[in-house]
Amino acid sequence: MFSFVVAVGRNNIMGKNNRLPWHLPADARYFKQVTMTGTKTMIMGRKTFLSLPRVLPGRKHIVLTQDRSFKVNDPHVVVVHDYADLLPLAAAREEYYVIGGAEIFRLFFPYTQKIYLTVIDADFAGDTYFPAYNKNEWQVTWQQEGVVNEKNPYPHTFFILERKK
Repeated sequence: MFSFVVAVGRNNIMGKNNRLPWHLPADARYFKQVTMTGTKTMIMGRKTFLSLPRVLPGRKHIVLTQDRSFKVNDPHVVVVHDYADLLPLAAAREEYYVIGGAEIFRLFFPYTQKIYLTVIDADFAGDTYFPAYNKNEWQVTWQQEGVVNEKNPYPHTFFILERKK
């Protein structure tokens, strides 16, 4: 099963210059908590992979890229060149976490059953938006307000959305 893990500002921005446009440690902890469960496998585009500070410990990274010369010498990283090669994972009972970027989210939206969504109640400047989707096809199955403090200065809410049957 494919699940998205994504954070967006109120204006649907999720990135700027291949980075997050905010600093929110609570969301980073939530991202780690989610992606360290199930298969512990994250699917991402090449640019998202390159934006990571390092290969994230304890998780498998599947990097989808059209660049046939792109290689990563790490046993926790698999490079794939055609998203259709990953579609059989949609039928799995375990979760495979799609973490971006925008084009990867667009490719996998029709096959995704769950979205772990953090909404940050602020507008950010950015160049990458989470793709538009039909919110009527999804239901909120869990939500929790995040704690605002000196390390987490923005109001934020964690949601789990599941595709309606």
